[in-house]
Amino acid sequence: MVIAEKMATVHAYAALTSRPMKLVVQVKLLPTPEQASALEATLRACNRAASYASTIAFAKDLKNRNGLQKEVYADLKATFGLSAQPAVRAVKKVVDAYATLKANLRAGNLGPPTSKRHRKAIGTPIAFRPKAAQPFDDRCLSWQYDARTVSIWTVDGRAKGVRFACSSDQLKTLVQYRKGESDLVQQGDKWFLVATCDIPDPEVYEPTDWIGVDRGISNLATTSDGTNYQGRRLGRYRRWQARKRAELQAKQTRSATRRLARRAQKERRHATHVNHRISKEIVSVAQRTVRGIAIEELGSIRERVRLRRDQRGTFSSWPFHQLGQHLAYKAKKAGVPFLEVDARHTSQRCPRCGHTERANRPARDHFHCRRCGLAGPADVVAGVNVRDRARSAWVLVTAPALCP
Repeated sequence: MVIAEKMATVHAYAALTSRPMKLVVQVKLLPTPEQASALEATLRACNRAASYASTIAFAKDLKNRNGLQKEVYADLKATFGLSAQPAVRAVKKVVDAYATLKANLRAGNLGPPTSKRHRKAIGTPIAFRPKAAQPFDDRCLSWQYDARTVSIWTVDGRAKGVRFACSSDQLKTLVQYRKGESDLVQQGDKWFLVATCDIPDPEVYEPTDWIGVDRGISNLATTSDGTNYQGRRLGRYRRWQARKRAELQAKQTRSATRRLARRAQKERRHATHVNHRISKEIVSVAQRTVRGIAIEELGSIRERVRLRRDQRGTFSSWPFHQLGQHLAYKAKKAGVPFLEVDARHTSQRCPRCGHTERANRPARDHFHCRRCGLAGPADVVAGVNVRDRARSAWVLVTAPALCP
């Protein structure tokens, strides 16, 4: 329990002392055909320029912004038709891409140095897709909230009066909190602007108790209150999509490849919607009952667990990380206390007597303590154990010695 308390303390204390949260708001652009053509030409020009700057950065080992900008600035303006500020944005885009690559290499996300993926990453310059997203700052992009239009720089001149559509809540967030860059994104024949908003953190209240949340595959989330969010429908949907993917892959045509990409996006959106709905309901219950939310820390579970071949597809598509992210940011936005606790033995430990044994869980859905006889649904018992660990950890988090 001491290990669990220390781990939860670290996560909770970081959350309490963090800076204001960043939230992205995506609005749909409604350009005319002429405006859409100019936007597409702009994306292509900016990404060609970024790929060129990336080649120079790789060849001359210029990974800092000032050095690279001094080397390629004139070429980006003369050769690719960029004005001053878009050229600066293209350089920053390249520098950020190499910084991200360096971080991934340091974290081991691209495999060991001997792996093919690692060697390719360090042996070739970063290339940008012709329609990759492009950042615009306030010098290149201005918002007219009342008219719901934007004015944006393009290679064909300033495109004024480009309409956008969003909900009233999104518009309110944009007006109050939008700050920094906005990304221009093209998805098929649709256009979007993804704006960054700095949301001030509400004061985190003192919880009267905690809601422990156990995440799983058959049951996506189970709370210590006994509320169960089953994953059967999502599982059936994924299996149906897998059958359709197999049929399309057998055709081996360009049309089938395009449809495969669209199906993958649709499946991803569906899983995201399910996680949004679950996390929104859990946070709403916690806020209404003045309780906090605690989940298990499952950061490296994919590396720790070995599975049979027939289980690997289901496990790799398990959206537990996204559900945890949704719970964390929704809780932070609502001022609900949030903790991550140690996940070890939460489904094997008896919350009444503390006895921990693998035999306490004779079946996936059932828990039965071999010492005191406590029995019940295994996922609910795990949620109760998460809740109990959060209770102990919160005392340490709010102690004067840790919170000066």
